[in-house]
Amino acid sequence: MHILITGGTGFVGRHLIERLWHNHQLTVLTRDKERATKLLPEQVKIIKSLAEIADFSQLDAIINLAGEPIADKRWSALQKKRICDSRWEITRELVTRIKACQTPPGIFLSGSAIGYYGRQGDRTVTELDNQPHSEFTHELCARWEDIASEAKSEQTRVCLLRTGVVLAKGEGALAKMAPPVKLFVGGKMGSGEQYLSWIHIDDMVSAILFLLENEHCHGPYNMTAPHPQTNKAFTDTLARAMHRPNLFTVPGFALKLIMGDAADMLLTGQKVIPERLEHAGFTFSYPRLNDALDYEFG
Repeated sequence: MHILITGGTGFVGRHLIERLWHNHQLTVLTRDKERATKLLPEQVKIIKSLAEIADFSQLDAIINLAGEPIADKRWSALQKKRICDSRWEITRELVTRIKACQTPPGIFLSGSAIGYYGRQGDRTVTELDNQPHSEFTHELCARWEDIASEAKSEQTRVCLLRTGVVLAKGEGALAKMAPPVKLFVGGKMGSGEQYLSWIHIDDMVSAILFLLENEHCHGPYNMTAPHPQTNKAFTDTLARAMHRPNLFTVPGFALKLIMGDAADMLLTGQKVIPERLEHAGFTFSYPRLNDALDYEFG
């Protein structure tokens, strides 16, 4: 299978490529070809522009994971624009090329996030049972999904990856959450009652491959483990896995001073269940948080 991947040098992209390159022909679109060459296997073809692919008919699948990190900087008006443009523009370009070719790729997997739902309190949320809260993350993801869905046709199925917090030691969220715990200053954020919907990186990659290979799968999928935890329960479990106490609280006002509006993602949250993924037959290797964190820190 010839697969085009955007965002291939990112956290999820690198782990995905490690699982794919042995058995598939991979082309990775990147802005930094030198960095990609250092990070990715030499068998992966690296391009800087979609113009380097003359005809998308030669592709069997596209996995679109590109996007400016959402929580690395304060959400100024300019940063919000960067976050949106980095997702919407590449997705629109991919969709245009898919629709323009005579024999389009059979599958388009496009990134999204559980931010689609906005803040949800302790209400359980599935792909089919939800009432999105209108705020920046919902507007970002809803437009992103709308653009990607335009690629849907009798020849191309579209899957939307509503991704939660992806866990791996030293990467992603754990790269920021684990060091304070290791230094004995870990603790919950704000009230600690807000839900955190997570997924282990191995399950994230396996779920992407599951959707890639199963022709009956289409539409939105919550890429989260079936047992979300409150922030307090999450940090308690992380502290136990690292053999550390969990004594402190990061006040909500302090997070807002540091992160601005972006702090809302940490202080509100969603209790998201992967209903469609499980109904499709996917089995999680790490359905419970203690198993995932024990594996990473045990």
